[in-house]
Amino acid sequence: MKKKIAIQGIESSFHEEAAYKYFGQEIETVNCLSFQDLCDSLKNEESDFAVMAIENSIAGSLLQNYGLLQEFNFHIIGEVFLRIRMNLMALPGTKIEDLKIAQSHPIAIRQCSQFLKELDGVLLEEKEDTALCAKQIADQKIENVAAVASESAAKIFGLEILAKGIETNKQNFTRFLVLSRVADKSNADNKATLFFQLPHDPGALAKILNILAAYSINLTKIQSVPIVGKPYEYNFHVDMEWELYSSFKKAMQKVEEIAVNLEILGEYKKGKVDITV
Repeated sequence: MKKKIAIQGIESSFHEEAAYKYFGQEIETVNCLSFQDLCDSLKNEESDFAVMAIENSIAGSLLQNYGLLQEFNFHIIGEVFLRIRMNLMALPGTKIEDLKIAQSHPIAIRQCSQFLKELDGVLLEEKEDTALCAKQIADQKIENVAAVASESAAKIFGLEILAKGIETNKQNFTRFLVLSRVADKSNADNKATLFFQLPHDPGALAKILNILAAYSINLTKIQSVPIVGKPYEYNFHVDMEWELYSSFKKAMQKVEEIAVNLEILGEYKKGKVDITV
């Protein structure tokens, strides 16, 4: 039986591409129009795993998804980095100068802001999904409207690409987390994602950073996320890597003495970023 993987978006979306890259082609994707729907699918056992974007090298972090990680308490079992190539597409025969509207997911629009702002008189519309924009234009034969989406979306839905590679920076990567209802630890694990709060003591964060340095733990990301209902209080989401698992465990024991509500969301093998692509 094929594994069911919840993704945000539809056929030919970047989430689908990320799912295939991590799990291989022998899977069944469960299409979800929102990240909330994606998490509900995994929670309700409508899918076996979920693939969820967490950050982009141009547009930054998806803060709402950090909140979902805490709310649903899933386990992070892996990550995948995907090179994102954006394209402007419309019905065959459309010319760029004829466009009135360009549609896409808000993160995709941000990734292509430099190109899109040079389209004189073109209104930018934010939609739920890149591929869904392409599908709706094709299905409804919407004239003078373009989608910003993947090359595969253009092929599948029969649209013409008006401009290729319109992302602002060509080294445009999105990081996706692989989520599960159960943990899946391995001896190959060398990365962890966790979150904690800090007491309002001077130097509390510096003390934690010093602990990580002392145990040769490489801090690769730190993201503060506001705590709902507690103005100016934050959860700190942290990614870290190690060479010796024993060093990581010892460091966490020390961190627990300072941090409040420390929770490890997952231990997994770090993904590979191929910047030569």
